[in-house]
Amino acid sequence: FFALSGNQRSGNHFVKELYAKGVRCFVVDKHFQIETTENYSEANFLQVPNVRAALQRLAAYHRSQFNMPVVGITGSNGKTIVKEWLYQLLQNKYRVARSPKSYNSQIGVPLSVWQLDNNHEAAIFEAGISRMGEMEKLQPIIRPTIGILTNIGAAHSEGFTNTEEKITEKLQLFNDCEALVYCKDNLQVENEIQAKFKTELSSNNLSLLCWSRNHANVFLEIVCVTKQTSSTFIEAIHHPNWPQNESNLSESIAIEIPFSDEASIENAIHCWCVALYMKMSNESIQHCMQQLRPVEMRLELKSAINNCSLINDSYSADVNSLQIALDFMSQQKQHDTNTVIMSDILESGQESTHLYQQVAAILTEKKIDKFIGIGPELMRFNNLFSNISMVHFFPDTASFKQQFHSLSFHKETILLKGARLFEFEQISSLLEQKIHQTVLEINLTSIQHNLKTYQKMLQPGVKTMAMVKAFSYGSGSYEIANLLQFNQVDYLAVAYADEGVELRKAGITLPIMVMSPENAAFENMIQHNLEPELYSSQIFNSFQQYLYQCGIQHYPVHIKIDSGMHRLGFTKEELPDLLHLLKENNPCKIQTVFSHLAASGDRSLDAFTQQQATVFLECCEAIEKTLGYAFLKHIANSSAIHHHPHLQLDMIRLGIGMYGLDAYGPMQQQLKNVTTLKTTIAQIKKVNKGDTVGYDRAGLAKENMLIATVRIGYADGYARAFSNGKGSMLVNGQLAKVVGKVCMDMTMLDITNTEAKEGDEVIVFGEQLSVNELAKWADTIPYEILTGVSQRVKRLYFEE
Repeated sequence: FFALSGNQRSGNHFVKELYAKGVRCFVVDKHFQIETTENYSEANFLQVPNVRAALQRLAAYHRSQFNMPVVGITGSNGKTIVKEWLYQLLQNKYRVARSPKSYNSQIGVPLSVWQLDNNHEAAIFEAGISRMGEMEKLQPIIRPTIGILTNIGAAHSEGFTNTEEKITEKLQLFNDCEALVYCKDNLQVENEIQAKFKTELSSNNLSLLCWSRNHANVFLEIVCVTKQTSSTFIEAIHHPNWPQNESNLSESIAIEIPFSDEASIENAIHCWCVALYMKMSNESIQHCMQQLRPVEMRLELKSAINNCSLINDSYSADVNSLQIALDFMSQQKQHDTNTVIMSDILESGQESTHLYQQVAAILTEKKIDKFIGIGPELMRFNNLFSNISMVHFFPDTASFKQQFHSLSFHKETILLKGARLFEFEQISSLLEQKIHQTVLEINLTSIQHNLKTYQKMLQPGVKTMAMVKAFSYGSGSYEIANLLQFNQVDYLAVAYADEGVELRKAGITLPIMVMSPENAAFENMIQHNLEPELYSSQIFNSFQQYLYQCGIQHYPVHIKIDSGMHRLGFTKEELPDLLHLLKENNPCKIQTVFSHLAASGDRSLDAFTQQQATVFLECCEAIEKTLGYAFLKHIANSSAIHHHPHLQLDMIRLGIGMYGLDAYGPMQQQLKNVTTLKTTIAQIKKVNKGDTVGYDRAGLAKENMLIATVRIGYADGYARAFSNGKGSMLVNGQLAKVVGKVCMDMTMLDITNTEAKEGDEVIVFGEQLSVNELAKWADTIPYEILTGVSQRVKRLYFEE
């Protein structure tokens, strides 16, 4: 275990827990102190100045033990897709190691390179950076022999002063490369490469495998790109020995790819260049190119039949991605039974006995309860899986489908993991709960990013309370709480006791504060160890009397101070009454005292915010003096975390910011979109000039129109305030205005100037059409848009 330290937590804190789970070798920093030798009698400790640097140095040493073609990929966009497509091209000729998913960070790169062993003949690793000084740490770890610079765009630009600086930093990955693939048509890229590698080019130590649509005598000169509906034909002149011998004969070659968008064309050409350089025949490349499929870069969590949950990761099957998917399964544990349905692992480069011994060991370690293996190899090695309590094996997907209804899936978390050849989409279709075509997608990776973004702003030792009230701002209940528990926030907060009870039933063990406790819910709260907010003498007395009746002492509670919001809480004038209650032999243990800021994001009201803080701190001082013991103090909400850092105190309460929205704006660029509401077009029809659309003939066609009726209405949370052109949705990337009045289950859109067909996806809000924008149209706030999405709209959770 490498005890990495972050802004808020040190990895040293997890040593004791991991030792109890069987870990025996630890790399720790200078701050780690062994409590007693007996506590870790079987452990080995390596103490280093910087744990992350030690991990990187070890991975760099490991890389130095291998002499093979290593492709290093960097750029702004397309890194993971190029890596996966190149892997698909090369795997028939080489046994290839590659970065799992998007493991391209300062930690992800060492973990990727650590996979290398003597079974591999080539490797493909990607490197992502966001600021100066990062690539010099990654270059010795990857040490590529062949480099690919993908598209340079605006992504991850915050850490650089300009584009030239970003390009220069990324080019450091290619120090010591023998060949570099890039598009020569980007003048900034071309100039920076020529300047940086001037010496290497003059001494022929670096071959530039550049391609271009505009320049001759490059490695691949693109002379024709013909787009069809779902494929593209690319013809090029190949200068196979350029630039060493510019007089050589050129060769006309062509490929067809099953994509027609510009990004895919560019990514495919990068792969084409590397495959040619690695001596693959164009015929072989063409065959592999036709098999390319879109890269699914996310793990999806969906509702499934019989109260099951389905994690669909069926686009690939290999040991590394299996481990990642099982980690996600563990993080999102929602049922007592964990089931894995998996196909044979194809073209792994490993000897079969060793491969399936490894798979069986991983499944046993992760405590999988039921395993279903599909494929002749898994059937052959079925004896290796005897440690799993329930196992079934089938020669192919068709045989599984025949026996599907006898397998009895019920209240299980099911992971679907299969190679493309086995067509597991058929199994997914059997398992998925048939849902309303309006879906709210929740990006769990974005929630983690936003949580960490705010936590990086916290002063050392400040704790985090995450708000999951109101169905986690419309995003879900235990799915979000599971994620937050996995990321070890300190507290959760819900509005009502029944929300907390549901979280407890789903296995959430974090402390939970109930912000609006009711007398009728006291029994449930105590039974499920929920901690009430006490905001008045009446609720304090009622809860205290209930504890007396139950004979309970030292029950954790939270005191709410009204410092100026004037919603709930003890006012300063009521403080003597509160202190009197606290002086009595009361059975409560005060965990926290808190208040709520009324306008923390509005800089024009900073004086009022400071006034609230002063009142709050004065009350806290009096309470602490009366109690004779310390408690946590918190007043900062999402906007106060960065606007008023001095008010972070002992703990902050993170709400709307965690869900990707900053109501006041300054933080918005640093946050990632979490929720995307999608629907589909049910019907398209022509409406003549003078005709009307919808109820009360509210939508008048002033000219001939094309109307799309989409499957969402006010019963789904799309408010009637968006009627008559006030709202719009994205149809194939173009805004389409609402026509007429929003109906209960349907809404009509003007798609007169938009290409669309029935069944096409429509974005109601998301990355390209923000909740903030919808809130402006409806003259409301983002909170109302998010929390208004009906629970009949199915939630789909995914992790990138």
